[in-house]
Amino acid sequence: MLVVSRPYCAPQTGGLSGGITLRTIQPSVLIEGDYPWAAEFSRTLAREDLSPLTVRGYARDVELFLEWYAPHKLEKLTAIDLIHYRGHLAGEKALRPASINRRLEALRRLCRWAHEQKKLKTNVAAEVKLARTVRGIRPKGLNGSEVQALLRAAGQSAHGLAKRNYALVQVMLQAGLRVADAANLRMADLVLHERAGSVRVCQGKGRKEREIPLNSSARRGLRVYLATRGPFEPSDPVFTSEKGTPLSRRSIQRVLSELARRGKITRLQVSAHTTRHTFSLAFLKRHPGKLVELAALLGHESLDTTAIYTRPSKEEMADDLETSGLNADR
Repeated sequence: MLVVSRPYCAPQTGGLSGGITLRTIQPSVLIEGDYPWAAEFSRTLAREDLSPLTVRGYARDVELFLEWYAPHKLEKLTAIDLIHYRGHLAGEKALRPASINRRLEALRRLCRWAHEQKKLKTNVAAEVKLARTVRGIRPKGLNGSEVQALLRAAGQSAHGLAKRNYALVQVMLQAGLRVADAANLRMADLVLHERAGSVRVCQGKGRKEREIPLNSSARRGLRVYLATRGPFEPSDPVFTSEKGTPLSRRSIQRVLSELARRGKITRLQVSAHTTRHTFSLAFLKRHPGKLVELAALLGHESLDTTAIYTRPSKEEMADDLETSGLNADR
């Protein structure tokens, strides 16, 4: 049995990997020199109730826009400029609607802030529409054989990383964690009994706390891995690198991609999103209709977000059309 003293979710020190401590935003030379109030906006983001990853993402999205917009003056910014930029992202950059909308959301925040600060006469982004997203198709998850291939590749990892990688994959698959959730896990967030266990996500998206039960597969993987770690403190990270440092978000994504490559999984690109989708689809298959419960496990604020997992897949839609279409053969 492993039970670590579990303090309340207090802010931790140690930068992004340790909790909500924010890194200072360092605006680019372009912003500092040519767009000083855009640099001021970037610094104000760090004072808002946003996750560190979101703060950095918005700041970077503003920088990318200004690289495209230069050398024009921001005071002259119009809705037409933003519409042209949206077209640039969709055409020349060939970004997906979700990526385009994330960048537009950063500009919406910039323009709203600039208007409130009287740096822009009007909020020029207010009427700019987001790119249309396709919400009717269910996200893809791993099938049974792909799950086994991923776990097999994890268990065969070299350099003494097999037990860590196996535990990481099990937790991602069995708890539906976001990559940031896994990177921020501390020993105090785990409770592992022989017949029960849970993981607490203390700094999830929107800084909401939630507790997720762990099944026997995840508990067993964690116990075997943690037995190799030696003595640890409640504040120590659960998943560490070979050097003992916290495993970063990027490192976790890299581990999953490499395991998928070695497992010869080619049907879809494997990431933390994929393991989260796999968890969600498996949960609803075992517990049809339990959207409220799934939303709580995933940390979703709206059931509309969770409901995407109830939509038909492309394969199911194709099968339906195949069997229900008119027979035009003669």
